[in-house]
Amino acid sequence: MELVIENLKKKFDKKEVLKGINFTFEKGKIYGLLGRNGAGKTTLFNCINEDLEIDDGSFYLNDNGKREIKAEDIGYVVSTPNVPEFLTGREFLKFFIDINKERINDLKTIDEYLDYIKIDKEDSKKLLKDYSHGMKNKMQMLINIISRPNILLLDEPLTSLDVVVAEEMKDMLKKIKKDHIIIFSTHIMELALDLCDEIVILNKGVLEKIDKENLDNEHYKNKIIDALKEE
Repeated sequence: MELVIENLKKKFDKKEVLKGINFTFEKGKIYGLLGRNGAGKTTLFNCINEDLEIDDGSFYLNDNGKREIKAEDIGYVVSTPNVPEFLTGREFLKFFIDINKERINDLKTIDEYLDYIKIDKEDSKKLLKDYSHGMKNKMQMLINIISRPNILLLDEPLTSLDVVVAEEMKDMLKKIKKDHIIIFSTHIMELALDLCDEIVILNKGVLEKIDKENLDNEHYKNKIIDALKEE
């Protein structure tokens, strides 16, 4: 399965943010979408998620034939978790499962899911408003793992997490990548190198795949950094 993007363009007023994106993302890999803050990474995600209307171009799934992307094909995890804070963790999980159970494959118990993301029973009884940022992010990630979308868009999900939670989240992503097309947005090169199978740079409105192996070369890495500075 592939996510194919062809000549995707988006501008705000007179500023062209995406200037003709062409790329094919493959299932089974984690793609690091690298770019400076404000480069258009979130804009690209919002276009794919159809939160923004594109100005030109197209995108679709190639799965033994071209087909339109549906809402259930996409999971979107943002850097600032958006969870119903008036529910406990357990209530939120039960609610999500109840309204989606007809399309959840290999349904597990709530306790099994909580164990998977390392949230204990006592914490699961607390209101989400009392959860740490990292715990909220875990819950946000969990519902996307349960629903198993074909495309998983991760917009700076690890930036503000502590070291332990960030490592847990990275391990989780590596375990599930075979079932998804994962695009991981970040402005931190070292994080992209550590986690991702492929590195793609969004610079001056276009996407460019770069050789990950060359990023071990300081001269090549500095060339990439200099290019991003010109944004």
